[in-house]
Parts: sequence; C-alpha cells; structure tokens
Amino acid sequence: MTTEASPPPAPISGNTRLYAVLGDPITQVQSPGLLNPVFAELGIDAVLVPVYARAADLESVVRGLQRVGNLDGLFATVPHKAAVAALADRRSGTVEITGSANALRREPDGAWLAENFDGSGFVAGLAGAGHDPRGRRVSMAGAGGAGSAIAAALLTAGAAHLSVLDPDASRLAELVDRLARHWPGQVGAVPELPLHETDIAVNATPLGLRAEDPLPFAPAALPPGGVVADIIMKPKETPLLKEAAARGHRVHHGMHMLTGQVDSYRAFFGLGVPRTTG
Repeated sequence: MTTEASPPPAPISGNTRLYAVLGDPITQVQSPGLLNPVFAELGIDAVLVPVYARAADLESVVRGLQRVGNLDGLFATVPHKAAVAALADRRSGTVEITGSANALRREPDGAWLAENFDGSGFVAGLAGAGHDPRGRRVSMAGAGGAGSAIAAALLTAGAAHLSVLDPDASRLAELVDRLARHWPGQVGAVPELPLHETDIAVNATPLGLRAEDPLPFAPAALPPGGVVADIIMKPKETPLLKEAAARGHRVHHGMHMLTGQVDSYRAFFGLGVPRTTG
C-alpha cells in the first residue's frame, strides 16, 4: 500500500503572502513546520517565518511588520503574548478576558484584530488525548500569555476548579480577578499549588525550555493517576514530563496545544479549502 506524499512547498515569488511568528527565544517554535505544509496542501502561495524580537524592540518590530503590504498575519510566542494584544486595533472577547493574544489578522479596512487560540488548542489536545477537564480539579503554574488563555479555556470546558500560581503577584491577581467575573468561585490564586488534590497539573511557564531550569512543580505531590501537561514543545520530553512519567503519572506533551489550533488558524486567516485532485 502506498501513501500520497505531501505536495512540495511553492517557490517563493513576488506574489507570496507573508506571516511571521515573534518570540524571544525563537529557536523552539514549531509553528513554521506545521503551518507551511498546510499552505502547500491548500495551494496557498504563503510562508510563515520565525522572527527573533526582543521585548525592548517588540513594538518597533510589530509596527514595522504591520506596514508590510503583503504581510497578512502575525503570531506571538513567549514572552510577547500580552504585549502583542495591546498593539492590536481590535481584540476578541477571549483576548479581552485573558489579556493576551497569539494571533493577529489584518482586516479589510487595514486594522489588526487580535485573537488567542492557545487555550482552545490546549483543551482540544487535552480532550483528544483522553484527558477531558470537565469536572476535574486543575492546578496550573503560569499566569502569562499562554497561561491566561489556557485558564479561560479550561473553565469554559467545565473544569470544576482551577488553582493558579505565578511569581508575579500583580499579574496573577489581575488574571484571577478577570476570570472570577465569569466563573465566580471556580478559580483561585495560590501561593503553592494544591497538587495533593489535583487531577490535572499544567505547566504554562517557560520553565523547561532550558536543561538547567528548575521544575515548575513537583510531580511527586500528585495523587496516583494524575495527568501532567506541559505547553513547552521543544524539547518534547521536558524534565517535568520525564519526572512525571517516571513516577507513573500520565503525561501530555506541548505539541498537542499547537496541533489543536490548526483548524482555528485556517478559519481565522481564511485559508480556504484543500486543492482537489483528479
């Protein structure tokens, strides 16, 4: 039995549409390897490229890219998701609740609309792997751009209670306050994650990008059968997930969050329908 190979990417031309993903660091991003094949599959003359943008330069980089006439969209990764949301002209309801964005789209009138698919992608991946958060007690480290979106999505998906930890007390308080307006009594800021009574524990921090990073929390404190999820995509097997697996917990890899967003990206950017073959 043979399988049909993916179509080769179209050559870059004067008609190529541009997308950029902004981050610091940027070497860990997986979205170009996921979305460029989608462009090829759909027959779209477009390319997504990584852009290394330091926090001090972010506004200048974004404003410059927004003036590039053939650039149709921007993606944001750590640590820029909150800052990018503030640079949009319009924000979706999800972005208003979470205060962060991971995708910006150029509108027909030239304005830029911010949206966040991290949370919906994370929950879709979690449920698809058999870890439905409905009715579950969830503990999460990280109240930044990705964490805020994941928090809202977990509560939307029916999580019974969400405990959030973050070293930035002001950022944490602001996020919990925004979430509590929509889910009163179901979310709380904590000085230490209550892992002993947690069904799903989530790392939504950058800890694990580097081998020398400390663990965001200790899997040993989880009850047997717990799920440990990480949003870091590279390395796939983060120190946290290795430790959790060694202790017999079920692990959920970061790549699921991105693959769970592909259909949302296609709809958001109007990426059309696949080419038909004869």
